[in-house]
Amino acid sequence: MVRTPLTPWERARGERFGQLLRAARGDRSMVEVAAAAGVSAETLRKIETGRAPTPAFFTVAALAAALGLSLDQLVDACAPEPAEEPRALTA
Repeated sequence: MVRTPLTPWERARGERFGQLLRAARGDRSMVEVAAAAGVSAETLRKIETGRAPTPAFFTVAALAAALGLSLDQLVDACAPEPAEEPRALTA
């Protein structure tokens, strides 16, 4: 199975998501937050740095819960800027 390359919009969204998690983590250590979410510190590190821009939904939900964020907050914070909205696919 070949994975399709990420679009610039998807990469930018992943970077915004990582920045949001890092800001929400504050003074808490990466290991502490990762353990609370049930993910590895390396997974959290990759997400925060944008190297894993499309984490699984359950990973996102677990990190949101560990950081006291709602999924609605994440959606709002990671929504595309008007200039970078993805183009609709045509049939």
